[in-house]
Amino acid sequence: MVFKGFKKRSNKRYLNKLISQRSVNVGDTKVKSLGVILCFDEVDDIELFRGLAAHLRIRPNKLKVIAFSSNGKEKANAWDLCFNPNDFGWNGTIKNVELKSFLDTEFDVLISYYTEELLELKLLTALSKSQFKVGILQTDKRLNDLIIKTDITEFNVFKEELYKYLTILNKIKNE
Repeated sequence: MVFKGFKKRSNKRYLNKLISQRSVNVGDTKVKSLGVILCFDEVDDIELFRGLAAHLRIRPNKLKVIAFSSNGKEKANAWDLCFNPNDFGWNGTIKNVELKSFLDTEFDVLISYYTEELLELKLLTALSKSQFKVGILQTDKRLNDLIIKTDITEFNVFKEELYKYLTILNKIKNE
């Protein structure tokens, strides 16, 4: 359909505008909250991220995970929040109130754990008001402050590298 093409183009333009206006602010604030954006088609185990939060000494109530599914019909019982392309409007507008609430939350760290080149996932990362954004290897390097080059199936490698870099950046609480 013609309108889908126009909608996608307007969202791409809006994404490029967001990325060009973004200013990187890497302070030494400690990590107390964690947000995760992932693609349900690639990863479907929320327990991996609960273990990561425990490893980073983040309380379970300060962890928020959202999943995106490119197939709108696919919903999993394990996910509280699973989104699809229908939750996005023109010019980067978000139609879903819960998704908007997630994006307005100022997480200390946001993890973009996906490799698929989907416009909606990139928009979620760019629209997030998180202070520090971490991702795995993606083609657009402007989205994240820290990129950990690892395969999406090697979660333990990602977890250890993230811990190492957050320690170097003085973002982990020493207890």
